[in-house]
Amino acid sequence: MKNKGIVIFLIVLAVVIVGVIAIDFNSTKPDQQPANPYEYNIDSFTRVDTALIKYRESRNLKINLEEPVGIALHENRLFVVGDQKLQIIEPTGRLVQEVNLDQKPTCVYVSDKNIFIGYRKSLLLLNREGVKIADWNSFADSTVITSIAEQSGIVFVADAGKRIVRKFNIEGNPMGEIEGKSGNDQIHGFIIPSPYFALAFNPSGELWVVNPGKHTLENYTVDGKLRTWWEATSIKIEGFSGCCNPAHFAFLPDGSFVTSEKGVVRIKTYKPSGEFANVVATPSKFKVEGHAPDLAVDDQGTIYALDLDKKMIRLFVKK
Repeated sequence: MKNKGIVIFLIVLAVVIVGVIAIDFNSTKPDQQPANPYEYNIDSFTRVDTALIKYRESRNLKINLEEPVGIALHENRLFVVGDQKLQIIEPTGRLVQEVNLDQKPTCVYVSDKNIFIGYRKSLLLLNREGVKIADWNSFADSTVITSIAEQSGIVFVADAGKRIVRKFNIEGNPMGEIEGKSGNDQIHGFIIPSPYFALAFNPSGELWVVNPGKHTLENYTVDGKLRTWWEATSIKIEGFSGCCNPAHFAFLPDGSFVTSEKGVVRIKTYKPSGEFANVVATPSKFKVEGHAPDLAVDDQGTIYALDLDKKMIRLFVKK
């Protein structure tokens, strides 16, 4: 009898163990697991109140580039760089001219007389017909050129590698640097964790530079003195988040800012004072974790967004 009781006990124990294993197996299936309370989820931050969206996408232009990187607009023509090419395109999408380049470009800027194309650590100067004028090679090995602008014969070059803004005259001779520092304790130079470092002049001729690690836009005199700045750090729609945003910006005719972001990809506008204004394009319009689109704006306020992932120029107009 004693041996029989032991056998029964062992059988019952084995059944219990098999049952526990079965229950545990089923509960650990992906569709049976409880929600992870610590999961990093930004879905709620990608949803946008439709009342904030004041622009609509009017049309888009496909471009024949595998790796587009930069866009500029001047005198009703679009200048797009990518691969090892410069393409000049009409707003209708018609290709006017294509110029082969010696290296992969990083950015483009167009003035009344010249086309400036940034490479990683040099700069190419063309005339408006696309003919080479000069190469500017007086940069450091660690240089990464990300943005260019010109005002009154002075060329400003954003160097993300050295974390400075370089100045040159139109002949390519160095004229000094802007380090982004001030006597104010809140400003500690340009903080650039990754190669996103943009600058531009507003319609009033004022130089604005993104300090991406601080989520600020800073206004400097041509001599490099900090005049003012505004900051917007927030994961919410009215701010910038991540290591380095905004990635790109441009100006509307009234001096308002148009910004684009990476990470949670979106395009927004801010008043000239820096207050959030509205949304141009929501994250749902872009590839998840895609590239921030480069931006250009025409005299009517139409926003041209170079979508690097979908390889197209997308036009947004005010509703």
